[in-house]
Amino acid sequence: MPTQDSAAKQADDGFQLVQKKSRKRKMTMDMDDADPKAGAVVYPPAKHEKLEGKGELRRIAVPAHRYTPLKDNWLKIFTPVVEHLHLQIRFNLKSRCVEIRTCKETEEPSALQKAADFVRAFTLGFEVDDALALVRLDELFLESFDVQDVKPLKGDHLARCIGRLAGKGGRTKFTIENVTKTRIVLADSKVHILGSYQNIRAARTALCNLVLARSALQNPRIFWVQFPTLPVSTQTGGARPHAGAALIWVATGRVGN
Repeated sequence: MPTQDSAAKQADDGFQLVQKKSRKRKMTMDMDDADPKAGAVVYPPAKHEKLEGKGELRRIAVPAHRYTPLKDNWLKIFTPVVEHLHLQIRFNLKSRCVEIRTCKETEEPSALQKAADFVRAFTLGFEVDDALALVRLDELFLESFDVQDVKPLKGDHLARCIGRLAGKGGRTKFTIENVTKTRIVLADSKVHILGSYQNIRAARTALCNLVLARSALQNPRIFWVQFPTLPVSTQTGGARPHAGAALIWVATGRVGN
């Protein structure tokens, strides 16, 4: 602490000694003691139309080469979607898309997804009757893959690979479909498979083996396609009780066990 003599000396020199305040600053807090309900925001009740919502909408693009089949089979596509699934469907000429939406009559929550898968399967190249199974059954799925993802091929090698998948007159493809209980569509280098999960896995394994040209025999024209284990329900008359292999002659289409 400065003494009185030093304070008087500084006062004579014209300077003022600054002293530090020892007391602490008091922090003021605003306390709201009023009734909380007095200033509460009141929201009006929501309208019944907003609670119901405007519905969901799905758009499925239609490629150019499927316009004519869609026009010819529109009645077969329109009937199950409207009468069985209770949805609204239309073809938008401007955007070239099939639009499906829910309405007040829609009861099943998964109806919109089933209808979208049904129309998408048709646009990929499946027949209407085959694609309709997606609406009737819950355990069916769609899976697509590219041959280039399995093995990069170009030029004639890619053409020969696609030929191995189809076979002479489509016999190889039909054989895999009958054994695995699936439906297969070959669209250029794209392969689309329709069926249950286990059957799709079996068909995909057989197709990948053909793409890779894996053969257990010396003859390059013969491919030993190993199918994974299939459930008993997918076997024909118990003829294949366990995992087996189908011997496929790609050139002639002959099949033997």
